[in-house]
Amino acid sequence: MTQTDHTYAVLLAGGGGTRLWPKSRNKTPKQFLKLFGDETMLQYTVHRVRKLVPWERLIIVTNEKYRSEVEKQLPEVPKSNIIAEPEKKDTALAMLVGSLYAQSLDPDAVVINSASDHVVADINEFVRVMQAAVRVASKKENLVTVGITPSRPATGFGYIKIGEDLAKLDRGLSLFTVASFTEKPNEATARGFISTGKYFWNANMYVWSAEALVSAFKTYLPSLYESTKVLSGLTGSDFAKALPKIYAAAETISIDYAISEKATNLVLIPGDFGWNDVGDWKIVYDLEKKDISGNVIVSDDAEAQVVALASYDNFVHANGRLVALVGVNDMIVVDTDEIVLVIPKSKSQDVKKIVEYLKAKGTTEYL
Repeated sequence: MTQTDHTYAVLLAGGGGTRLWPKSRNKTPKQFLKLFGDETMLQYTVHRVRKLVPWERLIIVTNEKYRSEVEKQLPEVPKSNIIAEPEKKDTALAMLVGSLYAQSLDPDAVVINSASDHVVADINEFVRVMQAAVRVASKKENLVTVGITPSRPATGFGYIKIGEDLAKLDRGLSLFTVASFTEKPNEATARGFISTGKYFWNANMYVWSAEALVSAFKTYLPSLYESTKVLSGLTGSDFAKALPKIYAAAETISIDYAISEKATNLVLIPGDFGWNDVGDWKIVYDLEKKDISGNVIVSDDAEAQVVALASYDNFVHANGRLVALVGVNDMIVVDTDEIVLVIPKSKSQDVKKIVEYLKAKGTTEYL
């Protein structure tokens, strides 16, 4: 067997994506939406990761209420490899459970972790970087994170500062120690970070051997390690039956707080492959093709019914009805069966405030 025979991928597909409301809602979170062409975000992610692992080594961690949608969108994935979380407990438990399942299938499993709702422009470079990360992680000594080379002073991402240059890898890639983490800095701080050349975006893109991750949980979060030991060696329905008790007792904590910011054996490989997390409608606008007036017009139907007169640099997501704009610039318009969203592009991050308002009012039918 080659080292790649032990490579698995765990895709997290249980999130909500509130900044893409009203298309992304509890019943249809963004990973199941067709935002860029004929395939959903989840399907695009799988096609990218499939260049690294075969179908039988692809594991999807989702929420119980999305299991049928995952099965529908990814019929090639073995149903036993779709892990349905009984409740949401953030990324630490989701990634641990995914790695434990891979380890039950293969004690030497090396796991590539990825969100299911991100985009990558340069697939070949993505594959090259991830293969390098797998080679490092397969030695079972280090947890590896792929830090994204920042293209702008983004304030919506966390940043990772690198330390010592440990080794030169494949064709110009380097391996660094991790010095520190910083959560979502302001713009001035982010600009300062980028100017040093020592900071990378934290995309939660981790590669590790299942053995090394379990060891890290044993050291840094022993309570979760102890509660999940029962999963060792279980697969299929036996694995699924053990989850409710574990999830009911587990704390809600991210992988960064639980492990990454504490681990002394975390290393970083820079990745520059056009990554984006598609966190709001302005990012969708930025990534889509514009017409001669700078407008992006998309639709769930084959043809969008949109008239835009003297209107420039807008994003319009139509839904079959005629949407008409006159003298409108730099706006986002999203039409759905129940909801119409109108917001300036510059305020696209504030869509989350609408969701929070509706949640506070108890109008859950719109969430």
